[in-house]
Amino acid sequence: CRSEFNMDDCEKIEISEDNVNQGTESIRPECFELLRVLGKGGYGKVFQVRKVVGAASGKIFAMKVLKKAMIVRNAKDTAHTKAERNILEEVKHPFIVDLIYAFQTGGKLYLILEYLSGGELFMQLEREGIFMEDTACFYLAEISMALGHLHQKGIIYRDLKPENIMLNNQGHVKLTDFGLCKESIHDGTVTHTFCGTIEYMAPEILMRSGHNRAVDWWSLGALMYDMLTGAPPFTGENRKKTIDKILKCKLNLPPYLTQEARDLLKRLLKRNASSRLGAGAGDATEVQAHPFFRHINWEDLLARKVEPPFKPFLQSAEDVSQFDSKFTSQTPVDSPDDSTLSESANQAFLGFTYVAPSVLENIKEKFSFEPKIRSPRRYVGTPPFFFFFYDPLPLHDSGSTRVYLMVLALFFWISFPLQIAPPYSETPRITCGCVDYFFLPT
Repeated sequence: CRSEFNMDDCEKIEISEDNVNQGTESIRPECFELLRVLGKGGYGKVFQVRKVVGAASGKIFAMKVLKKAMIVRNAKDTAHTKAERNILEEVKHPFIVDLIYAFQTGGKLYLILEYLSGGELFMQLEREGIFMEDTACFYLAEISMALGHLHQKGIIYRDLKPENIMLNNQGHVKLTDFGLCKESIHDGTVTHTFCGTIEYMAPEILMRSGHNRAVDWWSLGALMYDMLTGAPPFTGENRKKTIDKILKCKLNLPPYLTQEARDLLKRLLKRNASSRLGAGAGDATEVQAHPFFRHINWEDLLARKVEPPFKPFLQSAEDVSQFDSKFTSQTPVDSPDDSTLSESANQAFLGFTYVAPSVLENIKEKFSFEPKIRSPRRYVGTPPFFFFFYDPLPLHDSGSTRVYLMVLALFFWISFPLQIAPPYSETPRITCGCVDYFFLPT
């Protein structure tokens, strides 16, 4: 069939680099200005950065940079890295860090995350020494909601500790660092991987007897104990002695703890995983129903309407005062990307690229147009040439595919020219002009 088309029905838009094809913005390291070093690990660094081009230009983010050559040496490290990226894409929750972009170069992987200017809960705990019970209750309640959401998605966190809990600029918690998460773990399923931080690790992980989501509730108990006493419940002079204490020693509870706090700790730190609070079908709701949380309004908490006990004092969006000066005082340098991986090694990171839906929505809002009441025109299908500009391809598809489609579109455009017909009469309705084909990315 033929499309009926009238140029008078189009809106006139001045074409420039700023308003064409923004949905396929190319993200690369040069899009970000390095501001500060926030942390370092075995495989790379975390920087505070400012986006300097394209959508969200001027906004502050955290940029996690990982060296591929270090990761691909170990199959588990490769799997953990891919799991972190996949989980961050899948999981969206008020108390879990947001992934904004993911991209890669020949030798590095980049995760662009929301910048959490409140720093680590670990730093706050270091300053305070211990938390009062109402302070600990607030943080534990928000963390329990994040863990419950992960469990609903079939994900075990497995690395709950103060260093992995960040605070945003208002003081609300955000779980970060999902490299040790395990996916696709539902009721009745167990895994045997030995991972996590020893002091917060559940006995069944240490014994390699198989574990499920109940390990996260043990870790919550260990974290609660740390908050209220200043140290994890079981610590030794070395790794072996710490493990022995976790498996065998009696739980000692300070006398100053309230009865509710003591009872919750006992229920969370049960060595028998099946009898541990939260191990049942109710999962997080079992934990949240405990009297220790009796003053929590869970709906308000999820909506972040409850005022946090600590709100970081920040002077600007770039403030790094809540981070360790050991890192922030360093000159931020992303080492040259001079490593080359084999094609088979790079296959492990196919599909790594990601752009958050919120970014794409902002682009759509910027380059979409309000529909108007017009004299009706009969549009039958999309003019073939517009297919190239409409750009329904995913962001990760190759340029060669786009060239192929463009040539194909031009062939049909030449072979089947548009026929313009006069308007017909019917009740006016809301329609969109042809300009929408140019500027609405999918």
